[in-house]
Amino acid sequence: MAISGKMLKSAIISGANNIINHKVMVDEMNVFPVPDGDTGTNMSATIKAALTELSLLPDDAQISTVADVTASAMLRGARGNSGVILSLLFRGLSKGLTGKTEAAPKDFMNAMKMGVEAAYKSVMKPTEGTILTVAREAVDAALEKAEKKGSFEEVLSVLLTEAEASLERTPELLPVLQKAGVTDAGGMGYVVILKGMKQAFEGGGIIEQAAVSESAEQTSSNKAGSFDMDIEFTYCTEYLVIKNQNAEDTMLLRAHLETIGDSVVVVDDDEIIKVHVHTENPGNALEKGLKFGALTGIKIENMKEQHKQEAVKAELQKSKSHKLSPRRPEEKYGFVAVANGAGIETLFKDLGVDRIVRGGQTQNPSTEDILEAVLATPAHNVFVLPNNKNIIMAAEQVIKLADRNVIVLQSRTIPQGLAAMLCFDEELGVSENSVVMTRALDNVGTGAVTYAARDSNFEGKKIKSGEILALENGKLSFTEKEVQKALVKLTRRMIKSDTSYVTVMYGSDVTDEEAEKAFDALRDKINDDIEIGLISGGQPVYYYIISVE
Repeated sequence: MAISGKMLKSAIISGANNIINHKVMVDEMNVFPVPDGDTGTNMSATIKAALTELSLLPDDAQISTVADVTASAMLRGARGNSGVILSLLFRGLSKGLTGKTEAAPKDFMNAMKMGVEAAYKSVMKPTEGTILTVAREAVDAALEKAEKKGSFEEVLSVLLTEAEASLERTPELLPVLQKAGVTDAGGMGYVVILKGMKQAFEGGGIIEQAAVSESAEQTSSNKAGSFDMDIEFTYCTEYLVIKNQNAEDTMLLRAHLETIGDSVVVVDDDEIIKVHVHTENPGNALEKGLKFGALTGIKIENMKEQHKQEAVKAELQKSKSHKLSPRRPEEKYGFVAVANGAGIETLFKDLGVDRIVRGGQTQNPSTEDILEAVLATPAHNVFVLPNNKNIIMAAEQVIKLADRNVIVLQSRTIPQGLAAMLCFDEELGVSENSVVMTRALDNVGTGAVTYAARDSNFEGKKIKSGEILALENGKLSFTEKEVQKALVKLTRRMIKSDTSYVTVMYGSDVTDEEAEKAFDALRDKINDDIEIGLISGGQPVYYYIISVE
C-alpha cells in the first residue's frame, strides 16, 4: 500500500487535533511544579501552525508537498524545546519525502528516521527518557518491520505500540520521572499525535477538535475577563449541599450570604442546594452551608487574580496583532530580547535593545515571533537574548530563516540577559562581542521566588499546590510558606564572598508597599559592602527575580 499526499494531510490534521484536545493532560505531566504551560501547550501550538496551510492544499497534492508545507509551518510556529523537537521530527520527514508523489511504508519510515536524527543533532546534550527516546525507539522498531515488507497497517501498529512501551520505560531512564511517578510529558505528547495520525491513516476518520461550548466560554469570561470595574469581592465560591432531612429553610442561607457578598444564587430542590456567591470570606460561606447538610463540589476562585491574568493575556494578544514591518539592515549591530513586564522591558530598552518579544515562563514565543522581531531590527548583525532555557531552541531556528546574521546568546534568565547587554562593546567585532557577552552569563546568579502550580513530588520533596518555591539558577532550592521569608533566605543563600551587587525585581503580583517592606527586611540581613537595588519589574508568575553579581 502506498501512502498518498491526501492520506498524510488527513493524518497530520488528525494528530494535531488530538494533541490540541489533550494538551492540558500533557501539561499536567510536567514534573517541575513551577507554573509553566509547557509541553502540551507548546507541542499543540507548534503543530497547530500547520493546520491553516494544510487546509489550503488540494486533496491531490503530492506527499512531498504536504510534508514540505507542514514542516515549514511548524518550524515557524515552533514554541519551547518540545515544540522545536517536534518540528524537527517533521522537518526530517519532509526531507525524506522530497520529490515523491507517494511513499511506500519503508520510504515513509526512512523519512521518519531522518527526522529523529535531525532532532538528536539539534540538542547539544540529548537526554534519554524524553520525546527523543520515544521517537527513536518507535521509529527504529517500525522501520525494522517495514524492511521485512510488513503492510502499512502492521508498520503503524508497531510504531504506536513501541512508542507507548518506550513511554512507559522513560521513568527507568530519568530518575526525576520515577520519583514523581509519571512518564515523560514530551513523549506522551508524541504518542498522542501518533494515535491521531494512525486513526486517519487506517481509515478511521480525522479526529476533530473538541468543541468548547458557548456556555462554558461565557462562564469563563464572566468570572475572569469581563470586569472593567474594580472587583469588590475577591472569591467566587460555589458548592453543593446534600441536604439534611430536617434542614432549615434555604432562605436563611440566602439571607446570610447576602450579608457577606454579592452575586448570590441559591437553588433548592428536594435533595440538594446549589450555592454561588462572591465574597471576601469563603470560609464563612462554607461554614453556613454546613448547617444545612454535607458539602460537595466545592470550588473557590480568586477573581482578581484571574482578571489580572486575563488582562496580561489580552495585552499579549494585542501586541501580537500588530505585525512588525521588516526593516532593511543599516546599522552594524541590533538586539532582540524576550521579556515580559513593563519594568524589565524598560531595562532592556535602556541598554540598547531594539525589539522586545513578549514572553517568558508560561508564554513561550514561537520561532516566527522572534523572526519577525529580528527582521524588524535594522541591523546586519542581530543578537538575540532568549532569557529562558525553554526559548533558546526556538530562537536558534531563526538563524536559518533570517536574511541577516543572527547570533543567539544562551541567556537562560533575565539577569543573564541584562548582564550580557551591559558587556556589549560597539568597538568590538561580532565574534569578540559574542565571547564577552557569553562570559558575562556565567558571572551572574539568578534567583526566583514563585509558587507551585500543582501538587508534586520533586527531588524527594513533597510540594503542595500554592506553596512558595525558591529557585536558584533554575533549580529548586527550598520551599516556604511566606514570600518575604523566601526572598530573604534565598538571597542570603546566593551571596558569595565576592558578591558586589544584588538587584531585586518584583513582579505584578507584589504591591509597592510589600516590595519595600521585603526590601527593608533583606537589606537588614545583608552586608553593607554589597550594593542592593529594588526595581519594579512587573513580570508575571515570579514574585521576585534576584540578580547576584
